This record gives sequence, structure tokens and C-alpha cells, in this order.
Amino acid sequence: MKINRRVENVWHIIFIITILIMILPVIYAVGMSFKPLQDAYNNVLNIIPIHATLENYITLFDTLPIFQITWNTFVVATVATIFKLVTAFLAAYAFVYFSFKGKEILYFLLIGTIFIPFTVTMIPNYLIISNLGMLDNVWGVILPQLADAVGIFLIRQSMKNIPLSLIEVSRLDNMSHGRIMKDIVLPLVRPAVTSVGIWFFISTWNEFVWPVLILKTTENFTLPLALQMFISSEGGTNFTVAMAVSVITMIIPLILYLSFQKYIIGTFTSSGIK
Repeated sequence: MKINRRVENVWHIIFIITILIMILPVIYAVGMSFKPLQDAYNNVLNIIPIHATLENYITLFDTLPIFQITWNTFVVATVATIFKLVTAFLAAYAFVYFSFKGKEILYFLLIGTIFIPFTVTMIPNYLIISNLGMLDNVWGVILPQLADAVGIFLIRQSMKNIPLSLIEVSRLDNMSHGRIMKDIVLPLVRPAVTSVGIWFFISTWNEFVWPVLILKTTENFTLPLALQMFISSEGGTNFTVAMAVSVITMIIPLILYLSFQKYIIGTFTSSGIK
């Protein structure tokens, strides 16, 4: 019993250290965002600001249309998330409850796209968006993100836990597939849909590479692009203002995660991912 207690304490210490390592960058960003630039350079490792100031936030709001940029980010993340959830839910339902020739082959081909690097599809997508005249437009960022194979996989895994007999009985009662999805399947997989939606939202919110290829004018920027404006590879980086952008960028995804974290954990455990 004494040995078990000792092992348990060791694991608690490891767990606490891991948490501190993961949250330290967040605390560092918040502290730096309230520091004058000179103090930040002189006390880089001091997280708590000695002379706290709102100067960085004032500079940020004076330099960029930050409300418009935040709105652009919200629109891109929200619209992409809604479309991904709809397509993932419908595709998962078809793969679980429909029988058609080549279903398994089609499913494994779809899942195989998860392992295709973004750099492979980046240029074709860019050429398509360019030919559609959607460069420097938030819809050019959204269009290639209307479906996601990972979402299909996770929601399908959750649907597979629903007894097939329940769907068969509903069909015998002449219920349409639309009504079955709405009244039976969706309530049972709502935690999975919610957590996958949050994951979609956060990943799209934080996306940088694709928006930087499409968006050119400041008014159309998303928050990750605004952050890049204050970081220079040639020196002169105003990283206290950059930290202020980081704080604004993390607020909404953090609130979403804290509100729905139990659904996120539940989805990954029910999908069989250990």
C-alpha cells in the first residue's frame, strides 16, 4: 500500500509538471501583452509585468481594424465548421446505415485522404480559387474546407454504437431517413457532433498557411495573419503587440473548449481512440 501511494505521488508530480509546461506559453503571452516593449526586452523571463500597461492593445487597435479581422476569423471558422459538420454527419449516416456496392472501398479511400499532406492539394486548390475569382476573399478560404474525412470517421464511429435494430424498427414504421436522422440518430450522437464541431472551429480559427495564400488586404485578414504583421524575420519585432494579438486570438476558442470539454473527451473515448 505504501509503495502504491509512492507511485501515485510520482504520477501526480509528473502530471502537474506536464500541465505547467503546457499552460506556461499562455501565461507568458498574457503577461507580455501588458508589458511595455522596453520592459519586455529587459526582463524576457519575467512573466509578471512590473509596469502593467494597455499600450500594446491601444497600438493594436490603432494599427489594425481588429474588430473586422476578428469578425472575418469568426465567419470563416463558423461557416467552415457548419458545412463540415453537415457533410460529415450525412456521409457518416450513409456509411453506417446504407448498403451499396463498393461502400467499404469508398470509405477507405475517403479515410486515406487524411494522410495526404496539405502541400499536395495546396496548389490545385489555389488554382481553382484563382480561376473562380475568389482571391483576397474570405469565401476563397472557406470553399476548400466544406468537408473533412476526420470528422466523417469520428461521427461514423459514434453512430456505430447505435443498435441497428433501432433504425430497422423505425424504417418499418415508415419513418423517412430525414426524420430518423433528426429524431433518433442526432440526439444519440450529439456529444460527438458537438466536440467534433468545436475541434473544427478551433483548427479553422488557428489556420495560417491557407489564408495567407488567399488573403492580401488587411481588411480581409484573419487573426493569425494579423499576428504575423508584428513578427519580422529581419528584426524589429514588436512582440508585445504580437502577444496582445495572441491573447485576442485565444479567447474565443478557449471559452468554447472550457464550455464543452466533456464532449470532446467523450467523443475520443467512444470512437475507440486510446
